[in-house]
Amino acid sequence: MKRIGLIVKVSNPEAIRLADRIADWLVERGGKVFTDEGLALMLKGAAAVPVKDLPTSVDLMVVLGGDGTMLHAARLIGGRKVPILGVNMGSLGFLTAITVKEVFPVLERIERDDFILEERMLLSVEHARDERVLSTHKVLNDAVIKGESARLVRLETRINREYVNTYRADGLIVATPTGSTAYSLSANGPILYPTIHSIIVAPICPFNLTNRPVVIPDWMTVDVAVSPEQSNIELILDGQVDLPLESGDMVRIRRAGESVYLVRYDGKSYFEILRERLMWEVGMVRN
Repeated sequence: MKRIGLIVKVSNPEAIRLADRIADWLVERGGKVFTDEGLALMLKGAAAVPVKDLPTSVDLMVVLGGDGTMLHAARLIGGRKVPILGVNMGSLGFLTAITVKEVFPVLERIERDDFILEERMLLSVEHARDERVLSTHKVLNDAVIKGESARLVRLETRINREYVNTYRADGLIVATPTGSTAYSLSANGPILYPTIHSIIVAPICPFNLTNRPVVIPDWMTVDVAVSPEQSNIELILDGQVDLPLESGDMVRIRRAGESVYLVRYDGKSYFEILRERLMWEVGMVRN
């Protein structure tokens, strides 16, 4: 792969310095580095392209930051089959699992075409009003419907057109397995292995404590209707895009036809990442 794109958390000086080193490394090997116009001014070896054209200009996207930067990159790629290499420059890093010291060994393996891609499913989120679709989005982690204030909301929920429940809660999370370690985890949702094909439906602080998270197959569709006389409701996509909802609006969530593809580092398993990030106890290891 000779054309690499860089998406960097520019508020992190260490990330910018690492981006500069990666650009130099690739240029020395006859490659090209592309990034947005703002970051290109900070890097010697990178060419500037409009940010919307970045995914079509590269063979690999390198993301330097935290999970928020990765979610931004996934949204920018928009379902194209562009591999993403996430480098952890943040505090958690479930998506950016590769450390700074592992970057160049991994890039060398990619250069030799000796690497594995891990598919992560996306959700397609459709916002409709009066049976008219207003917008459609793709998310990697979750779609969250909640009130803007501390008041309970009422959300009528159907799965595959079958009525399930009208949740009285602070909100409702519909998440992918990748998103199971994000907001859903705080709502007492399960941790799912990220390559499982399934969808989590998890209420946030429900009034009825017997309302528990459920896991459904990825071929099912979740329809959530904002109950009458509800106001100040919003739809939040991957924690980064907020859309206002009105009484009677419908949010339809299903698996998207596209996926995101992450470069997997063989030296680190998903369970090792969980132990590190969630500070699980490390006991005696038996082979």
